[in-house]
Amino acid sequence: MTAGQDRKTLLLTGASRGIGHATVKEFSAAGWRVLTCSRQPFDPRCPWPGGEENHIQVDLSDPHDTIAAVEVVRERLNGQPLNALVNNAGISPKTPAGGRLNTLDTDLRTWGKVFHVNFFAPVVLARALKDELAAARGAVVNVTSIAGSRVHPFAGAAYATSKAALEALTREMAHDFGPLGVRVNAIAPGEIETSILSPGTEDIVKTLPLRRLGQPSEVASVILFLCTEGASYVTGTEIKVNAGQHV
Repeated sequence: MTAGQDRKTLLLTGASRGIGHATVKEFSAAGWRVLTCSRQPFDPRCPWPGGEENHIQVDLSDPHDTIAAVEVVRERLNGQPLNALVNNAGISPKTPAGGRLNTLDTDLRTWGKVFHVNFFAPVVLARALKDELAAARGAVVNVTSIAGSRVHPFAGAAYATSKAALEALTREMAHDFGPLGVRVNAIAPGEIETSILSPGTEDIVKTLPLRRLGQPSEVASVILFLCTEGASYVTGTEIKVNAGQHV
């Protein structure tokens, strides 16, 4: 086997900013090849090697586009196994004024779009690539949220319920993929310093045991751990990365 074939491969959705951006850098620094997926075309300013040829532009809110992207991933893998799939893409629509969409005012089409990205795409990708994941005895990491376990002042109802469903899906997938040698876990970030923070987040931070925002790199390092041998007996769990916000 060549050195190139020894190199591990990650497929990451939602790679263009925040936690996804930090995850690409974390895995790249560890020597992984990273296949990235996002709605946006590749940005040449992204500081990792092989970024453009390893990028797949896909709209995960469109089930047809999601299914079509699987064949593109297989072409990029070129017969090699897939060591990890990180389902990080997520959307949380707001009102026109930037407020929270609750169960009373969220349009049905918005519910559908949110669930397609946040919930259905992870299981569609994992199921379609199960043979490639099994060949590597790989890992799946689903990115959930603090909003999946409690009402959040900024995260909308569709986002919150989709993340709660994704946590439940993680358990189901761990049960079903385990016999294939594939581990499935989730991480639930809390208040992470990204471009999508809402005004008022500083008030939440004052109540956290650690009294600070998290950094995307702190989430990315947990994702990397779950995809490596150090977590070889960890499956079906959700790790909370939230400065103690859940206590």
